[in-house]
Amino acid sequence: MNRSHRIVTAFLSFAAAVGFFLFAPGVAHAQQTTKVGVVDVQRAVASTEDGLRAQATLKKLFDSRQQELNKKQNDLQKQREDIDKQAKVLPKDALQKRIDEWQKQMMELQAVFIEYNKELEKKQKELTDPVFEKVMAIIKRIATSENIDLVLDKATVAYVRTDLDLTDKAIQMYNSAGGGAAAPNPPAAPKK
Repeated sequence: MNRSHRIVTAFLSFAAAVGFFLFAPGVAHAQQTTKVGVVDVQRAVASTEDGLRAQATLKKLFDSRQQELNKKQNDLQKQREDIDKQAKVLPKDALQKRIDEWQKQMMELQAVFIEYNKELEKKQKELTDPVFEKVMAIIKRIATSENIDLVLDKATVAYVRTDLDLTDKAIQMYNSAGGGAAAPNPPAAPKK
């Protein structure tokens, strides 16, 4: 889960705690009922049409990179095995030179791996943040239209009744609105 999603999860958890204390039995608001819903935000983002496209794009971009890393790793493994076989026959200086070169290549491979991971995170954020923002807007619209006072991320909830889970509805609204765009307002009735 990326940083912005963790921030939202933490905020929703905080909101849940505040909601609990504000609406707990015995508090002055005891007569007021709080309507609560939950959303699996991560699944909602990943399951939208745009989220699925983003995942496919990421997979395509980085499968070739993974193959490249695997090839380099296999080559280094073979070099290491070759060094181990020749350890008894090579002069000590030549052996040390090969070990040093192998270690240098291994460190370069690790640096490439770290760089690929950073690039993947950046690309994932670039592709999924707009989807995340649209999903959050839809969740707000659902909460407003259904008079829901508090929506929690399902990842922070130990138990929830299935009828309170808004995830599928959010996904469906996102996909039916062509990427989360707000549905157009119906035309106003003519005045008489």
